[in-house]
Amino acid sequence: MAEATSISVVIPVYNEVATIGEVIQRVLTSGFETEVIVVDDASTDGTRDYLKRIEHPKVQCFYHAVNRGKGAALRLGFAAAKNPIVIIQDADLEYDLGEYRRVLEPLLDGRADMVYGSRFLGGPHRVMFFWHYAGNRLLTLLSNMISDLNLSDMETGMKAFRRDKLLGLRLSADRFTFEPEITCKAARARWKIYEVPISYSGRTYEEGKKIGWRDAIAAIAAILYYRFAD
Repeated sequence: MAEATSISVVIPVYNEVATIGEVIQRVLTSGFETEVIVVDDASTDGTRDYLKRIEHPKVQCFYHAVNRGKGAALRLGFAAAKNPIVIIQDADLEYDLGEYRRVLEPLLDGRADMVYGSRFLGGPHRVMFFWHYAGNRLLTLLSNMISDLNLSDMETGMKAFRRDKLLGLRLSADRFTFEPEITCKAARARWKIYEVPISYSGRTYEEGKKIGWRDAIAAIAAILYYRFAD
């Protein structure tokens, strides 16, 4: 399957100088015909300097002049993608690149337009914060009520899409509200959506985790807003 599959891997990055190099290397050696699109969201820790030193024909790097957020970085990456399948890869090694085959299978055999890699369907995971888990489940429940889906992990950072479908959506969310926006709009467009179990190795805030309770509040507002907004 890997040899016949061309994918575009979009990596939004903000202050991940310690991990971005390894992430890029793992993507390039994942076994797929891959273009890597990295979008630096105005990092201040040396990430940008590191990226500017990369010289590889399969790696493109783009840079925001000011911090605009994950959603804005993803839109720039999506616009640059050329392969028929697009997958989001976070820059922090919380998600295992070795599970691309599992995530991509429903797209490749025609069952799906979009696939969510779910952290809550039985895959191994690092035992972490209860309130993060509860918050994720609450946001997914609210999103399911609004979109009439039955997802287990709306907020997952590992999502894959058919590029032609992705280009048909008008996306506008700049920050972590990308997750409820893409979910609401894909549901309204009646995409075929699948979930597959993935493993997850979460980080503590000391290790660099960035999302917090303010993002959860913003996500709730976004779920309600994107139920109707174009």
